[in-house]
Amino acid sequence: MVETKSAKITLPADDQILITREFNAPKHLVYRAWTTPELVRRWWSGHRGTTTDVEMDLRPGGRWRYVLKSDDGTEVGFHGEYREVVPEERIVYTEVFEMPGVPLDSVDGPVSTVTFTALDGDRTLLRLLTETGSKELRDTILESGMEIGMQEQMVLIEEIANSLR
Repeated sequence: MVETKSAKITLPADDQILITREFNAPKHLVYRAWTTPELVRRWWSGHRGTTTDVEMDLRPGGRWRYVLKSDDGTEVGFHGEYREVVPEERIVYTEVFEMPGVPLDSVDGPVSTVTFTALDGDRTLLRLLTETGSKELRDTILESGMEIGMQEQMVLIEEIANSLR
């Protein structure tokens, strides 16, 4: 079996975060782990708590919402709107961090594009490009500690995808 590496974060522009990771799992199973609510519930919180709510209407114009209850009891929610969905290839969506004063119907936020590319040997390359709209928001996201949770998520996605074989 080929050893996977951790996800890599790069900054292609002042308002962009690019995460890339190879998975030792076929593309259709990585996509399934990414887009199936009961599977998302298993990986989205990483090891930081429990994902308590996963709502997905996976179609252009459809909405999504995930809520994490951290180990200390704090609830953190994110939501957005799907702009483009090409099954097993590409998903474009907005991502809004829920804070007091931000209505749940707000879908204006950073735009993320995730692509799934098949590699030799039943492996998958995932690329997640987030366009934040400003350097300040990009830096705030990076300084939030998101990398630790994201790395945990990616390991869990690979484990889940392989459990679906």
